[in-house]
Amino acid sequence: MAGQILDTIGGEIPEYAMPLEGTFGRGVHRGVREALRQFVGLIRDPDADRGPGHEVYVALGRGEFESGRSLDSLQAAYRAGARIAWRNIAAAGLDHGLDGKTLSLLAESIFVYIDELSADSTEGFAGAQSEQLGERLQQERQLIVALLRSPPTEISDLEVLSRNAGWRLPARASTVSCQERDLAEITRFLPIDVISATVDGHGCIVLPDPSGPGRLRQLRKAVSERPAAIGPDSAPGELAGSWRLARSAQRAISEGAIAAPGLIRVDEHLVDLTLFESRELISMLGRSRLAPLEGLTPKARSRMARTTKAWLEHRGNAAEMARELEIHPQTARYRVARLRELFGDALDDPRARFELELALRGSRPAYSASVEK
Repeated sequence: MAGQILDTIGGEIPEYAMPLEGTFGRGVHRGVREALRQFVGLIRDPDADRGPGHEVYVALGRGEFESGRSLDSLQAAYRAGARIAWRNIAAAGLDHGLDGKTLSLLAESIFVYIDELSADSTEGFAGAQSEQLGERLQQERQLIVALLRSPPTEISDLEVLSRNAGWRLPARASTVSCQERDLAEITRFLPIDVISATVDGHGCIVLPDPSGPGRLRQLRKAVSERPAAIGPDSAPGELAGSWRLARSAQRAISEGAIAAPGLIRVDEHLVDLTLFESRELISMLGRSRLAPLEGLTPKARSRMARTTKAWLEHRGNAAEMARELEIHPQTARYRVARLRELFGDALDDPRARFELELALRGSRPAYSASVEK
């Protein structure tokens, strides 16, 4: 019976139409003979443990993956084997006068058994696939860490790491920072030439050729409403700066310093990012320059902070201030007079005005413009 099965497999399945020699041949021979031996053993004792037989079919599944084949050929071989086995068993059963009910049970048992062998091989195939994926992800992470290193990694070393990871080193690339929990979902919708890893608690994506047609649009679609930031494009050996800016912008988003749903480009938020990165110094500056507002009630303090910002932006033009603040021009002029009382000569000093604007732009919620006009 084993010989018939081997001949049928070789004749019907193109992938196995080769001399069954070497490791591959030994695996097929062993698989066929072990299948028959196990089946006879299970007829004798249906509750018996299959023991090492399970590993035979796990190994066959693993071998299919390592040979670059799908499981289709192996499962076709199992079905061919089941057909030949049933033909022989049915003939022997009829010769010995087995009744129809017993033969039916035998047929059902054969095909249930074949399903078990297929499940074993699926387990082996999936295990090998997972190991390869894990190895590839590890190689990608090593490459990304090298790309982000400062001082830069030698380009020759990057080329070696790129080859190991199966990635073509691009002329230009950008880094994207996102929340770690969002990384897998974002990369699921990106092209296969994008690599990613978790770095320092952030999701890091390296996007080759970010200025290419449709690249940024595709990234925005993948990110959707999730908070993420893309740094400036750089040569592969200079991505440390891109990553530093992208990561900083992503932190600024998470802390509410930059309000933007979805993906933001660092180069469109440089002022916001500068204020965020200098927030401790600006806080010290604010305590000094905004001290005249401290004696006011919270509502009045917020109102006068907004008025001061409008005064600076419109260079004291009461009509323009009134339009922005949505107040009467006379009220705007009254507030300008009040500003003079509060800040005095500082309003006429260019350096003081600059420091005052910095302090207001980087100020805490106590001076927020979202409160009463």
